[in-house]
Amino acid sequence: MKKIFLAMIPLMMLAACQPKEAKAPALDPGDMDLTVKPGDNFFLYANGGWMEKNPLKAEYARFGSFDVLREKNVEDLNALFAEMTTMNPETGSIDQKIVDLYKLGLDSTRLNAEGAAPVKRYLDGLYAVADKKALAAHLGKLNLVGEGGFFGGGVDADLMDSKTQVFYLGQGGLGMGDRDYYVDPANAELRKGYEAMLAKLFTLAGMDKPEQRAANAAGIEDKLAQFSWTSVQNRDYTKLYNPMSTKQIDKAFPGFDFKAFREGMGLPEMDKVIVEQPSFFQGFSKLFKDTKLDVLKDYLAAQLLSGAAGSLSDDFYAASFDFFSTQMSGVTEQKPRWKRAMSVPNSILGEAVGQMYVAKFFPESSKQKMLDLVRNLQASLGEHIDALEWMSDETKAKAREKLAAFTVKIGYPDKWKDYSTLSVDPQLSYYDNLRAANAWYVADNLSKLGKPTDPTEWGMTPQTVNAYYNPTTNEICFPAGILQPP
Repeated sequence: MKKIFLAMIPLMMLAACQPKEAKAPALDPGDMDLTVKPGDNFFLYANGGWMEKNPLKAEYARFGSFDVLREKNVEDLNALFAEMTTMNPETGSIDQKIVDLYKLGLDSTRLNAEGAAPVKRYLDGLYAVADKKALAAHLGKLNLVGEGGFFGGGVDADLMDSKTQVFYLGQGGLGMGDRDYYVDPANAELRKGYEAMLAKLFTLAGMDKPEQRAANAAGIEDKLAQFSWTSVQNRDYTKLYNPMSTKQIDKAFPGFDFKAFREGMGLPEMDKVIVEQPSFFQGFSKLFKDTKLDVLKDYLAAQLLSGAAGSLSDDFYAASFDFFSTQMSGVTEQKPRWKRAMSVPNSILGEAVGQMYVAKFFPESSKQKMLDLVRNLQASLGEHIDALEWMSDETKAKAREKLAAFTVKIGYPDKWKDYSTLSVDPQLSYYDNLRAANAWYVADNLSKLGKPTDPTEWGMTPQTVNAYYNPTTNEICFPAGILQPP
């Protein structure tokens, strides 16, 4: 179930705790361009001054007020990381895991010396698969380390019973993301650029016939796009909710051995799996059945290489950056290595980094003030509901019931995620460590299957500059990162 990200939360941000003398005005006239008539160009009239003061940097595709906050967070985190790298943390401690993961990302000499070696054995294992049943099982194993292709699967709260965790199957497998990049003629040049990037990755991996392998892989994606649902269709949650048993899935989509896939993932037989796009899986099932084994392998190899590019040598990263960042988004400059390296532990060990972040930048008193503010808003909204003349008493009671059940998460979790079983081994390659971390997260997710939903779990880290509302669990979350001034 997708979360709804909240792009505009001015009331929360204005209420963020800070000394009175440091408060910025709610509306700064300096951010406007009063030389422009609002009737001619209201956007420039309202934002021209801000744009003049904040020119677009080469490492960004876009830049807004949230990005200003993110830049400040990056600076704050950089100071924390710089301090940590001077320490000698105990092996197995959370500090050791953060520091070693960060250092692995910084070590360009080692990354460039290793080249494609970290992924070589995984490619060899893929191409050694003997038949399609074995490939289905292999795909299940790839999913256990956060890799794979064709479609995605995972555990989340049941859309119709949010207290229970169920398994979902959803469409996927498109390297460029949205189906429109494949089916819209306006994106033909991007499609060519994507295939050229895949050929470059195959070349860097030392594989023969790189252009043919890239064409095979991209051709599979072209076909997947044809029966992938549009972004508009995927917004209709009632149509995404299609519960099926594993036996029904096996019968409905016979061209792919879902039983072998489940066995590869270690999944049990289930009475209820939510299949989000049944027509996609019908198309995929036929595609898998009708396509030659070697072509399917080339597609999965391309998915593996594209996903690994950021954790391999500089030439792999450059090939990926040139397409995904420059051609697709217009970004002309790579982020400095330290930013890229820092983003990895900031993501993988996010709550551990967040715990350090809030200890220094978001005191408990700030959290309490924000909780008080939200409670006041809830009380005010309740009074507003009671005063509505057009709403029936029965509907008001339901609205009040939902308001009372609203879960509010402010600043940081009351219960932190336990990373004690997630290992970071500096003797292993950067890629192998990230693969192991992905495996830890997948195992953590699958362990929730059939269990009650944990209402204390957060979908964002405290240092994130964003917010979300999750309609399935009726919760709203404002991390500490977005509650900083201005």
